[in-house]
Amino acid sequence: MTSSIVGPDATPAPRRPGRPRADGASPTGRGTESDLLSAAARLFCTVGYTATSTRAIADAAGVRQASMYHWFGTKAAILQRLLLDSVEPSLESARLLLARPEESAVRLWALARLDVELLCSGDLNIGALYLLPEVAGDGFETFRDHREQLRAAYGDLVSGTLGSDAAPDDGAMVLTFVESVILRRRDEPELDAARAGQRYADLVLRLLGLDDDAVARAREAGSALADEARPRKPVARQN
Repeated sequence: MTSSIVGPDATPAPRRPGRPRADGASPTGRGTESDLLSAAARLFCTVGYTATSTRAIADAAGVRQASMYHWFGTKAAILQRLLLDSVEPSLESARLLLARPEESAVRLWALARLDVELLCSGDLNIGALYLLPEVAGDGFETFRDHREQLRAAYGDLVSGTLGSDAAPDDGAMVLTFVESVILRRRDEPELDAARAGQRYADLVLRLLGLDDDAVARAREAGSALADEARPRKPVARQN
């Protein structure tokens, strides 16, 4: 077996081709992978997904195009990663909240608030990428599966809130309403994430028929709970 120990006079092994940056600076300060994701997010949200080439992404990230393929094999892989980064924190919060002992209405309020805040975070409206026709096709199964898990979590919390009055599609209805903030943000780019999160969470419970007192109680308890269920590693791919 060949030894892996290299002697002091040995010729260093060549670096893996395609890895060096086009220049020495990282635009985000978080490394090549984050640079590529940030560059792609900005281009997808401004120029458009179809109109954006892999060369344009590499140029904007300050890396050689060949280096990009070390991290992402296709443009679709970059898009799926951006989509996952926009749903996985909410899914993590949902799993934590489903295991909590608080009333379902309180946990539902907290999840809706956190989900809206995530969709309103950053300077780019990443959620708008959900509407791309490509997302319904091959290569995005993982994102669709995670979003379905989030829908199911909403459904469980709605069922716990309404009991036998809950309808099978109530979880989907609530998720659709929460994600409508994506369209609102398109019209109001400066939408305040914290205010929108609280307002949408209130409206979710009103949509289900809860009265003012019940909404106020859920908001009071849910505010502290949301802080506890906030994802430990918030995603910052958009700046």
